[in-house]
Parts: sequence; C-alpha cells; structure tokens
Amino acid sequence: MKNVLPKKEVPRLRVETTNGMQWDLRDQKPENFTLVVFYRGLHCPVCKSYLQELNEKTKEFREKGVNIICISANNQSLAEKTVKEWDVDKLTIGFDFATEDARKWDLYVSEGINDNEPEVFFEPGLFLIKPDNTLYAASIQTMPFGRPKFDELLKAIDFVLEKEYPARGEA
Repeated sequence: MKNVLPKKEVPRLRVETTNGMQWDLRDQKPENFTLVVFYRGLHCPVCKSYLQELNEKTKEFREKGVNIICISANNQSLAEKTVKEWDVDKLTIGFDFATEDARKWDLYVSEGINDNEPEVFFEPGLFLIKPDNTLYAASIQTMPFGRPKFDELLKAIDFVLEKEYPARGEA
C-alpha cells in the first residue's frame, strides 16, 4: 500500500455519474476540499445508511467549501437504482470504478461471500482532497463498519480551517 500519501498528489480520478456527466477530480475547484467517499455498493446496508446520512449533510459540507462524490464499482444500472432506492438524490454518484483503480487508492478489495454480493468489490474509503489534488486526510476500511462520522468530520474541518492545521502522516 502507500500509493496515497498526505501532501502528495492523489491518483487520477475520473468516473461516469448517474446524472450523466463525467466527473474528474482535476476539474474540481472546491473552496477547501473535495470529499471522496468510496462505498461497497448497492448490496451493502451499512453503505445505505452512511450515504443517506451524508445526503442529509450535503448543505453543511457545501457551506464549508467541500465538494462531494461517492463512488462504487457498481454498474450504471445498479448506481441509478442506488440513487432511487436509497433516496440519495443530493449526492453525486459515480460508478464502474475498476478494481485496479481502487488499488491505486489503497482500497481493500473483497470477494463476494454470498449471492447478494458482487463477485469482487472494494471496501470503504473516505478521502479529503485539497484543491491542488493533494491528499489532506484518508480513512480506509477493511470492513463495512467503523467509518468516520460525518458530524465529527464537519467539526474537524472547522478546526483545520480555523487553525490552518497541516496534513499529517506523510513521513
């Protein structure tokens, strides 16, 4: 691992989205950060509640100068179903993210263990990316649970901006 390091440029990130647009991290011009949330996919009930919570907090993130994208390996049909069934219409949902690209982001990859899971998918990851496309912070999981809480992240962003707190973990 260690493809993604604080203060270093992150790997290229370009995905198709359920709103019909191609989303490219390099085109983002956030005031402070881009929040990239990688999620397991439609099969994951923990992802559902996590994205639903984020969907309700999009305004708070925008007010802090944070753009958001959520990405899975699901195909377009499953991604569109995610938006509809999970009621996450305030989120930009990217799809068809390849396993080899997930590995470039240091995401853990799992094989499905039952008929409800895809054959292969990646585990959750959350990344705060600065406007210059360098990593500020990351949280990478091996399981669907134990993800960062959005309320805590919002408070942390306030602290980071107020104190001009630098990215850590690059040594």
